[in-house]
Amino acid sequence: MTDYDVFNGDADGICALHMLRLEVPRESELVTGVKRDIGLLKRVAAGAGDRVTVLDISLDKNRAALMRMLDAGAEVTYFDHHQAGEIPRHVRLAAHIETGPEWCTSLLVDRYLSGRHRPWAVVGAFGDNLHAAARRAARDLALTEAQLDALRELGECLNYNAYGETTDDLYFHPAALYRLLHAYRDPFEFIAAERAFVILKEGCAQDLARAQAVRPVHRCAAGAIYLLPNEAWARRVSGLFGNLLARQAPQEAHAVLTCKPGGYLVSIRAPLASPSGADGLASQFATGGGRKAAAGINHLPEGELERFFAAFDAAFTAGRAA
Repeated sequence: MTDYDVFNGDADGICALHMLRLEVPRESELVTGVKRDIGLLKRVAAGAGDRVTVLDISLDKNRAALMRMLDAGAEVTYFDHHQAGEIPRHVRLAAHIETGPEWCTSLLVDRYLSGRHRPWAVVGAFGDNLHAAARRAARDLALTEAQLDALRELGECLNYNAYGETTDDLYFHPAALYRLLHAYRDPFEFIAAERAFVILKEGCAQDLARAQAVRPVHRCAAGAIYLLPNEAWARRVSGLFGNLLARQAPQEAHAVLTCKPGGYLVSIRAPLASPSGADGLASQFATGGGRKAAAGINHLPEGELERFFAAFDAAFTAGRAA
């Protein structure tokens, strides 16, 4: 029998897995990658007797691989908050999926564990830019404002590390970062003792300062679109920059495009005041997907840039009118 832990390499995926393995320790094969590397189940050759835990990747994007391993006899436990489509009914599938804009995978795992490792759920929610949900989850923890701010910063740094075209862009491979973090039951001990946190904090501040010097390439009544260069720092900071823009102008939608050969990597943020529409916009393009509040397009061809501008305007201007 082989155990597999398959998880998104961002803050939400890492924290969700960390909570599960604090509660139920298990030696497993780790399958993960950069945030946009969501077709992870195709890497897993699970069969009869194997156990697969899946965290924070779209069921719809992994449907074929999921059905293959279920039919081969594997048992699958699935936690996620992205577009799922129809959830299969199968005796060997335990699905914990909520796609509402106030859910993230860490909060789903927190509910499953009855809050027993909640500080890490707060970290994961902050990392997913769900600040209000993170604060609600933290109400029973009696944290000071400074402690909440520290958990927010940790979540943002973990999330920052997940963005890149490949893991070569990252400071730490997500599997390695998970292993570092998993040595700590208390997030405040990780913050105080782990050099990896300092490295991410310093790198994040430098990259974000460069992004904040960039002006919008497109504006409309509903929001703004920014274009970053084809450089590692820009790929690393694109998600965090999009989250910051969303918080600074919560009534507006935003998109951050990062140049890549032949096109663009796209991060979309719906208005925080009405967090929906990002997944619908992304799904209009071949490599798009995500959730209502935040979504992305892995490769927007250069020739579709103007089409994306028009679709962005239409998607979020209609939302404002409604």
